[in-house]
Formats: sequence, C-alpha cells, structure tokens
Amino acid sequence: MKNSVIANVNNRNLWIYNPALDLIVGCGAWSAPLLLLTYFVADSSTLAWSVAFYALALFFNFPHYMATIYRAYHTREDFEKYRIFTVHITGLIFVTLLLSHYWFSALPWIFTLYLTWSPWHYSGQNYGLFMMFARRAGASPTDAERRALHSTFLLSYLVLFVNFHTGVSQDPMFRSLGIPVHIGDITIATLGFAFLGCAVFGLRRLPSQTGWKPLIPALTLFSTQFLWFLLPTVLSFAKGLQIPQSRYSNGVLAIMHSAQYLWITSYYARREALGKKTATWHPFAYFAVLVAGGIALFIPGPWLASKLFHYDFTASFLIFTALVNIHHFILDGAIWKLRDGRIASLLLNSQAAATKVQSNVANGARWIVGYSSGARGLRIAAACVLFALAGIDQARYYLALHRENLENLRVAAALDSYDSSLQSRIAKKELELGDADAAVEAWTEAVRANPADKEKRDSLLKFLIQHQKIQEAYALSSMCLKRTPSDAMLLANHGMLAAELGHPDVAVKDWQQALSADPSQMQAKLYLAQELQRENQLDQAMRYYGAYLEQVAAQGKENRPPATEIVPVILQLADCQMRLHKITDAESSYELAEKIAAESDEKKFDSFASVTLASLKANEGKTQEALALYQRALKLDAELGDPKSEATDWYNYGMFLKRKHFPDRLIYASLAKSESLAGSEKGNDDQVLQIASAREEASFLLPKEDADVRQNFQPALQEALAVSISK
Repeated sequence: MKNSVIANVNNRNLWIYNPALDLIVGCGAWSAPLLLLTYFVADSSTLAWSVAFYALALFFNFPHYMATIYRAYHTREDFEKYRIFTVHITGLIFVTLLLSHYWFSALPWIFTLYLTWSPWHYSGQNYGLFMMFARRAGASPTDAERRALHSTFLLSYLVLFVNFHTGVSQDPMFRSLGIPVHIGDITIATLGFAFLGCAVFGLRRLPSQTGWKPLIPALTLFSTQFLWFLLPTVLSFAKGLQIPQSRYSNGVLAIMHSAQYLWITSYYARREALGKKTATWHPFAYFAVLVAGGIALFIPGPWLASKLFHYDFTASFLIFTALVNIHHFILDGAIWKLRDGRIASLLLNSQAAATKVQSNVANGARWIVGYSSGARGLRIAAACVLFALAGIDQARYYLALHRENLENLRVAAALDSYDSSLQSRIAKKELELGDADAAVEAWTEAVRANPADKEKRDSLLKFLIQHQKIQEAYALSSMCLKRTPSDAMLLANHGMLAAELGHPDVAVKDWQQALSADPSQMQAKLYLAQELQRENQLDQAMRYYGAYLEQVAAQGKENRPPATEIVPVILQLADCQMRLHKITDAESSYELAEKIAAESDEKKFDSFASVTLASLKANEGKTQEALALYQRALKLDAELGDPKSEATDWYNYGMFLKRKHFPDRLIYASLAKSESLAGSEKGNDDQVLQIASAREEASFLLPKEDADVRQNFQPALQEALAVSISK
C-alpha cells in the first residue's frame, strides 16, 4: 500500500543533522523550559541575565543576520537574482538609517515597525520549517489544507499583534494603535477559535499519509508556534499578564529563533558547498565569518556615530538594531522559498539537480575574498579588529549596567561618554552621594548626547531652575533648541528663562514660535500675556489671557489646573480690563475669580477678589453689595493670619465707610484695627504713617458720646463687621 510505504520514511532523509539537535534547536523543543526559566528566574538577577543575553547575541543573534547577507551576496548569481533587494532595498534602508540619526521623532516609529514585524518573521520561519519537515516525511496536503495550515501560523501572529496594539503603550519606544480593550478581547477570542478550526482541518489527514512518528518534527514546530505566540497571549487574556513587546525581539525568543535560523542555513550552505566539485566545507570558518560579519553589522556603526558625530550611543544602537532587522526581514522573505528549485532540492532531498553555482563575485571584491596572502591577512586583521571591538563593547555594556557602582559607570563613560542612558545613571548616583555639581555635569552630557529625550531634558531644566541656576538652564535650553527648534514646550521654557535673565524680546519671540508650533501650548499663552501686560500692551495681553482661560474651560472640570493657577490669571485679566476702563468686563472677571476661589477654599485669592470687587461695586453706587463683599473679605483675612494684607483691607474698609458716611465710631475702629496690624509688621513705615494719619483724623471727628471707642474699639469693630444698610 502506498501509505505504508510512505510511513516507512528513511530516518536519514527525515532529519537535517540528527534527531536530538533537530528537535531541540530546529523544531524548538527547548521552548517551554527556556521560556519558563526566563519568565520566572530572569527578574531575580536582571543584571546577570542582561549581560548573558547581550553576550549570547554575539554568537546567535548577530550571526543569524549575517547568514542572510552571506546567502544573498556571496555569489554573483544570487546577487543579481535578488538585485531589487540586494541593491535597491538595501540602499533605501541605508538612507533611512542616515536620516533617522537626524530625524529624532522617527526612531519610535521605526522601532515599532521592527517589534511588530519580528513575530511575523518568526512565524514565517516556523511555517517554512513545518512544511519542510512535513514534506520530508512524505506528507502531501491539498491546496486547501496547506492554506489552512498557513492560516494557523498567520492567525497566531494576529492574536499577538492585536495584544500588542490593544490599549495605550507603556513603552516610549512603541507606538500602539490603541485598539479599545473590549474590541481587542473580542478579536483575540475570535482569532483563537479560527486558529483551532484551521489547525483541525489542516492537520487531520497528515497522520494517515505518513504515520505519527515521521510527523514528530513538524508537530513539534507547530507546538513551538503555539508556545511562542498563542499561549502567552491566552495567559495575558485570562490572567491579565501584560507581555512587553520587546520580549519578542530581544530576549530568549530571539536567541531561539536565531539558533534555529543558523541551524537550517548552515545545513543549506554545507549542502550547497559540497555540491560543487572543487568546493570544501569548513563549518568553523563559516561560523567565524558569520560572527565577524554580525559584529560588523551592529557594533561599529553606533560607536562611529557616537565617537565621530557625538550622537547618543543608545539611540544609535536602537536605530541600527531596528533597521538591520527590517532589512533582514525583507531579504529573508525573498531568498528563502521552498518553491525555489535549488532551495527545494537541497532542503527536501528531491531528485531535482541543484543548479550549479558560479563563485564569481563582483570584480571589486574579488581580491578581498581571494586566496592571496595579502587578502588573507586583510581578512584576519579585519576580523581581529571586529572581535576586539566586540570585546570592548561587551565590557562597556557590563560596566554600564552597574547602577550602584559609580567607578564602573565612570569607566564605561571613559570608553564612550556620548550615551544618554549611561550619563543619566551617573547623574543619579552622583545626586545620591550629594555631589550636585557632578550630577548636573553628567546630566548635561546626557541631554547633549540626546537633546530629543524630553524626559531627561525637562528633568534637568526643572532641577536647574529649582536651584536658581537660571543661566545654566538658559544655556541648556538654547543648546537643545538647535537640535529641536520646533519643540513647543522647550520654546516656552526657553522664553521663560530669557525673561528671567532680562531678555524680553527673545522671550516674546520664543513664545510666539511655541504657539506657531503648537497652538494649544497653554504656558506659552500665559507667559506671553504676562509679558505683554508688563509692557503695557494691554489689548494683546487680554487676548492671550482670554485664549488661555478658554482652553482651561474646554478641558473639563476634572482636568483643569488647580484654582491656585487659574484665579491669578483671571485677576491679571481683570487688572488689564480695569486699566482699559472696561469696568463691566472687569467686574465679571472679579466675580468669576471670587467664585472659583470660594469653591476651592482658596481664602487669600477669595479675599483679594472680594475686596477689589467691593471697590468696583462702591464706585457704581452699589453700597450694600460692596459692604457685604468688604465684610466677607475681612472675615477671610482673620482666618489667613496675614497681618499686612488684613491691615490693608481694614484701611480700605474704613475709607469706604468714611466715603459712604457711616458712623464715625465704625470708621475709627476700622482704622485703629488697621494701625495695630500694620505696626506689627517691620518695613511698613510708609503704610503705618498713612494709616496713622487717617486714624488720627477719624479720632478728631469722633463725637463726645463715642469718646470711649478710643480706649476700646473692639465693640465698634464687631459692629462694623455686621453693619448693613436699612431698606
């Protein structure tokens, strides 16, 4: 019977190297223990695991990218066959790499593309290897079954994709699509059921074609796909465990994928080399080329960008990492296809003859890859330089992670100081040790290396301003503006510092540019209004005060700034209106300020607004309203414990009572209270003299029957707080 013949597949034709290596590395049988190990053990020794993964990258991650380069570029035939990818796409990636070092806002989008694409790349490799092992075992799925099997790998990726892009990202380097949580949950559940349906349909006939045993490698790969992508998402869906997007591109998963890639590409390269009559296969030489080439792809670029162009090492490394990966994804998708005759003949053990590969390379590179002693010496020297640089890079990475060891951090900085993350660690440690100047120096280096890092920049500016280092803060913001001239918040802060240093023209220009860059920039509107008011440009100041308050009102009560910020702005607007004789508008502004201050129990602002509003009401002849407002303000003053303000308000109240012809005893009591309060404050000589003069005049006018008020004004004072106009 045909099925029984197929079931007895020769094991030598089923396996790539041997059953153990193929199952563990190629099919991912080590996935469950390694994933469990990293999930539950890595957090207990973050430093050790970080160093270990970075070291393993030299021997797994970096070489696996070089394996694709080796495959696409090492022969003229492959180079020409995939020219659109080897030349044109590569050129485009290179241009993007250069531009992204100057276009700072591009990095998160590039990194998001890299993190989102990585799982799809892993899934594609798993599917290709699954089909390879299934066909080596003798399986022959129909077109519908093959599409269903392909769909399972696609659906498991989509489940992860939706999980990544649901809700708001907590990673500043990842731009989530912001899928609503309830929609994300429904979508994940739907995709999960679709996965199960496609898996059942695609796998149901394969055992009858080959038997179960020959399908062990393929089924192991299928379970690997489930473990890598579906199970973690199910756990996050059921248990609320959030999966960091970077875990799928940087941790143990990336190492397993890279090892799997090296396993299959080394087999292909060996078969290809042995297919040539004159060729020999040297596995150690092949691996050394991949390691050296992988180092060349990732390490020299960030070091050169940092050393020569003073670009942030960490940001440059992320750019190289993302774009080298994206180039790898594109190139890999083009060159590894089982429908390619030569690839199928070498991976599937088919009877089709492999195409003879010419080993001619581009003329310019012929000598370098040749057998002359000079070429060999150049290659060895280049490899030694690369391995030495990799050693320095590993040592620096190890030292830079020692957050608690300042000496190690300083040694790492001596190797390369243009690293914002490293300098931030040094600054934090210097602050802990009490050396503020050294901390500021390191902090400034961090910002100089990456002026686009708003968090570090704004934290340093805040620190400098709090410690009255205005000149240093101004110089720092000026430096950052050269790199990010359209940053609205930075322009607003630079203008504020310029005003503080006596450069109002610079300040106004900065704030106007800030509003051009971002019309919703509230602080720029406020600063600009205050400066225009100071320059007596009251109409323009009112316009910006009004725009600021309109924006505050539009934010909703829950999101508004505190009353301590809003009320002073309203009072400043009211002052402009008063000076322009817009009395009705000013009255409305003071009423609003009084209302907000009262609602938020801000007694000082409430008192000030009430007194000013009382003065307006008195001028309009609304004596009863003015009386009530003065009395309200004085009661608030008594609770505040501010003698100077209370003295002023009692004086104004006494003069109001005098103008409105209230009893002389009430006028005297109010002015006597004001004098007693003003006399308790040092440095108030002019005010005390003014109040004393008014009090003496009131004393002179006291009738004989009220003479006792001079010895005890308290009863009259209480009467003054309660007096009203009879209707």
